[in-house]
Amino acid sequence: MATPEISVQLYSIHAALDADLDGSLAKLADIGLQTVEAFDFVRRADALKESFERYGLSSPTAHAILIEDEGVATPDGLLTVPPAEETFAAANVLGVQTVIDPFVAPERWTTLADVQRNADRLNARAEQAKAYGLKVGYHNHDHELTTKIDGRPVLEVFAELLDPAVQLEVDLYWANAGGADIVELLRRLGDRVVAVHVKDGPMRPGISARELPKDQQPAGQGDVPLAAVLTADDLTIPYAVLEFDHYEGDVFDGLAQGYAWLQKTLA
Repeated sequence: MATPEISVQLYSIHAALDADLDGSLAKLADIGLQTVEAFDFVRRADALKESFERYGLSSPTAHAILIEDEGVATPDGLLTVPPAEETFAAANVLGVQTVIDPFVAPERWTTLADVQRNADRLNARAEQAKAYGLKVGYHNHDHELTTKIDGRPVLEVFAELLDPAVQLEVDLYWANAGGADIVELLRRLGDRVVAVHVKDGPMRPGISARELPKDQQPAGQGDVPLAAVLTADDLTIPYAVLEFDHYEGDVFDGLAQGYAWLQKTLA
């Protein structure tokens, strides 16, 4: 398959970004990263753009809430939701190509009506995004795999209800925690998969995004079969996005370790 471009989800360094945005992005560039995935970018698009240009970074994908239009309670706190028009305008400032919704709560996936509602809302955002030259997508956690309708994970039911232009970002850690055979899942989802989140850690019963784990590890050091996914000959994955939901050590060192592992694995 074509070699994915290595990226990093900026949520991984959200505390460092809030303390020193420019210095934090400089550290990512020093690691060797040239591609990032922006998050919480609407309020600071100009500052991000300035640093992106300074350090030769680009953000072809980015995260923003699209399906919900009110505050969203996540495991990490309450996210405010700016109007979609503001989100898409800020994405254009940063040169983003695909804006990806990172989270819809587990209780919004329990019935077929829930899944249809989520698909309808994201399809509507996809239509809005066209005016800005953008695409939209969705990023999973474990609950879209563990929750099933007629024996099928709701993520796959959801995918079939989406406009063909809507893309998906498969989080390999959470897909694994949700019990998926990740390679087979990616084969079924096909070319609508624009990116995967590459993160790792020990797998054990009960891992759930309802309570973010505290023992994630640099890519290649845990139980997630990342190498098998990333080297599968019949899969095409444009972006391999490093991420930590939480990391106990120096997060930049953890990302540097993951980046080195990915470079070796993809070589």
